[in-house]
Amino acid sequence: MTFFRLYKILTVFRAYQLNELLPTNRFSKWLPILISCLFWIRPKAKHEEIGERLRQALQELGPVWIKFGQMISTRRDVLSKDIADSLAKLQDQVDPFDGKVAKQLIEKALGQPIDYYFSDFDEQPLASASIAQVHTAILKRSQAEIVIKVLRPNIIPVIKADIGLMYWLAKQFTKRIKFGAKLRAIEIVRDYELTLMKELDLQQEAYNTIRLRDNFINSNILYIPYIYQELCRETILVEEHIKGVPIGDIQTLKQHNIDMKLLAERGVQAFFTQVFKDNFFHADMHPGNIFIDITEPQNPRYIGIDCAIIGILTEDDQHYLAENFLAFFNQDYRKIAETYIASGWVPESTDPIAFEMAMRNVCEPAFAKPLAEISFSQILLKLFDVARRFEMEIQPQLILLQKTLFYIEGLGRQLYPELDLWQTAKPFLEKWYEDKYSAKTIIQQAWASLPQWRTLLPELPAKLNDYARMTKQMNHQIKQINHELTCRKKRERILYSLIGILTILFMSMLIIH
Repeated sequence: MTFFRLYKILTVFRAYQLNELLPTNRFSKWLPILISCLFWIRPKAKHEEIGERLRQALQELGPVWIKFGQMISTRRDVLSKDIADSLAKLQDQVDPFDGKVAKQLIEKALGQPIDYYFSDFDEQPLASASIAQVHTAILKRSQAEIVIKVLRPNIIPVIKADIGLMYWLAKQFTKRIKFGAKLRAIEIVRDYELTLMKELDLQQEAYNTIRLRDNFINSNILYIPYIYQELCRETILVEEHIKGVPIGDIQTLKQHNIDMKLLAERGVQAFFTQVFKDNFFHADMHPGNIFIDITEPQNPRYIGIDCAIIGILTEDDQHYLAENFLAFFNQDYRKIAETYIASGWVPESTDPIAFEMAMRNVCEPAFAKPLAEISFSQILLKLFDVARRFEMEIQPQLILLQKTLFYIEGLGRQLYPELDLWQTAKPFLEKWYEDKYSAKTIIQQAWASLPQWRTLLPELPAKLNDYARMTKQMNHQIKQINHELTCRKKRERILYSLIGILTILFMSMLIIH
């Protein structure tokens, strides 16, 4: 931890009057005064709301903190709505670093001059983000248009230093502020660290992109760019240069007469296909990572980039999540409660009736609205909040899922405000659940496992004999242990009796004397 970096953070904290975020106590009261005494600090954005001031402060602190703000904007379980909404506006556009430096970094990673593999390398970056920036070029061997993503120079030491400071600040909040533990600051920083470390390995991002592309090959819903895997390294990624309209450019999409209803519905289909059919989902689908292919206006499809953060569910989580969603769509609150308990997301000792009533209190006011106006992701978040009160520990993959659903639903409603998630998602889930757990599927799975059984069957008698022998040995050992315990208890009873007799004799002697 460097003193000057900590001082910079605290001065920005003071300039944007962020002490308002702290619960009132001696620490939060004297910290701004202490900083002001060290140096005079001009207040900034003093007429803005606290959420906007926090957004500007993170922007000023630089790339690592911008990314942190983007990540915590999805943690609406610990942030107020106005702060979460402000942080969601954080853009990843930061000042680019010198294109000549980018060229040197690419050459170092590949071990060859840039013109060995590429021509027309543009030193002016196409895009610049907090972790990396992107340059265009032409691949010499095929004349294909490509982009090269390259990590910022010396970014890893900066990230490690700033994460160290984040942990330190989180611990201070937790220890020194009343109810600080409820902020779960250390947990949030840990989640951020894990997410960021994934984004620093561009070779892993290349593998993720290849797998996601394979899952949607020839799909009319989602297109994933081609990766030139042999040219990818830990610090650079080479992929096809996609051409599309940013999803946030609603005006351009409307000018090209894009079928917005179909586009919004396909976004929901893409999400549920990734989560349930493929169990491999893009978990960072914010507007900067999504473009629209408009070559066929009445048959638009999404283009997804930046596949560094991927979510995968266990088979149990996938099963219980589908049951939970279907119960939610059917307004079956008892089933929701039973699913949470059966999944192990909440303790087995949870009172199902009390849990059901808590779920009902959250959902019923929402269902009073027309279906098209109900925010599925917001209700899911509230259900998680209720579950936390019943000691639920949310798995990281469920946080990723919640964040992704929040993005997808928000983008879908932005494209087509009347988007009915029920009409799109419920039939998909019902069909998936029916296919996944139908008698036909079970028979097919059993048939597919026959070769394994054919290998195991000849060995089965010997294995049963081994099991019987082991069981017999274990029973014998258990009997021995029980016998020893019984003997020990007898010895203890005799010892305690002797001690009692001796005590009585000793007291009698004292009385006689």
